[in-house]
Parts: sequence; structure tokens; C-alpha cells
Amino acid sequence: MTAEPPPTLVVRGLTKRFGGVTALSEVDLEVGRGEVVAIVGENGAGKSTVVNVLSGMCRADGGTILLDDVRVRIDSPGRAHSLGISTVFQGLALCENLDVVKNLFLGREIGSFWMDESTMERQSTQLLRQIFSTVSRVRDRVGDLSGGQRQTVAIARTLLGNPSIVILDEPTAALGTTQRMQVLDQITQLRARGLGVIMISHNLDDVGAVADRVVVLRHGRNNGVFQVASTTAEQVHHAMTGAVPTRSLFGQGRSRGRHQAG
Repeated sequence: MTAEPPPTLVVRGLTKRFGGVTALSEVDLEVGRGEVVAIVGENGAGKSTVVNVLSGMCRADGGTILLDDVRVRIDSPGRAHSLGISTVFQGLALCENLDVVKNLFLGREIGSFWMDESTMERQSTQLLRQIFSTVSRVRDRVGDLSGGQRQTVAIARTLLGNPSIVILDEPTAALGTTQRMQVLDQITQLRARGLGVIMISHNLDDVGAVADRVVVLRHGRNNGVFQVASTTAEQVHHAMTGAVPTRSLFGQGRSRGRHQAG
């Protein structure tokens, strides 16, 4: 029998302190190829700290990080990017006064002596089509796009670096139903491309729709890892808070193909 390949990302014993406060304590995490792993928890559970450590925004105080079975150290955003870890933060970090093409290639422009605008425009269009984006004109200003379209641009920008891991911090926050479903659809496209996806979310409906596994953090520690296909929302919510919700949020079905936004 052929041995299973190792997970793309393995985190063991991740610990982070801020002064006398321990934000993360011995946190474990694994993400495989073509897998969406959701990290959930209440405010202060440590979700954002995990994102900041893996994206190089802050350094861990303890633990090990393996990428494709090789131990690595992530001590800066540039280092994370060079290792194939791309992050879309909740604030998106887009320049609203620039068009889509310039946002996608900001800092990575094509051309030796002058920018190759036609090539960048063509690649932008192709990239957005690959993730079924609703952005049809790549020369539109980002400030004129909807919230869901801006999220799409931010997701597309991560793919230019050919990452193996994409981290999405609250990708559907503050979006309407149609835009939310479009973004969830794009997350399934990332999985279909064989990428490992880490999705930080407070919305268990969204988690149940696209995630393969759920990692629950509570008070900076692991408090459960669940396979979505065989888990109820009650179990996840109980691990997050200790309380049982009044209804199941995973009972609305899951989609492995494209979501139908309507």
C-alpha cells in the first residue's frame, strides 16, 4: 500500500505569550493538501494569534512548525510568503484608489524597466476566472467594488505566489447572503486546486458548508478537533462555550461543488 503523504502543515505545541498573558498554550494543528480546516472559538480564544504567528506577524515563544515534513521558522511576513503561506486578513489590506490589476500585482509588478500592463491585465482576468469571481472588469477601482468582490480580489492576490497554505481570517464577515455564498464557493475552488486552507470564522453555518475539519480553541488551548461530516453543531458549540445551542447549524447540508448564490 502507498503511504499517505504527510500533511502540508503540522503545528505542535504552539505557545505565545504577551507579557504575563498566555495567548496560546501548546496548540496543535494539521492541514492537509486539498483540505479546509476551520479554527473556531469565542473572542479571546487565540484564533487571531494563530493567524499572526503563521503569517509571520509575531513570533511564537514555543512549539514547532513543519511544512511538507520540514521544520521551519516563521519570523516575518516575508518569510511566511517565501515558505508558501499566504494570508487574507479581515481588513483585506487593499488600496481602494487603485484598480484590480494594480492591487493584485502590488509589489510584484511584471516588467524589468517598465510595467507590462497587458500581461498583468491578462493574468488578472485569468486568475479571477479560475476562482469564479464576479469581478468582470479588472480596470475598475477596488473602492467601487462590493464587499464580496473585494474579498475575491484579496483571495486572488494570494494565489500569485503559488502558495501551499492559504489563511482566511473571517472571510465572510459583514457580507450579505449572496456575497457570502460567492466567497464560500471560492474557498471550495482553493481546495479543488489542492491547497490547504485555514479558515477563521465565527459563523458555524459557513464552517459546516465548506470545512472538512474543525479545530476548537478555548482560552488559548485546543478543546476539540471534529470531522464536519460526522459532527453536529451542538458538539462544536459545546466545545467552544460549554453550552449547548438550541438548534443544529450543520444540519443544512454541505456542498463539495459550486455554491448556488441566489
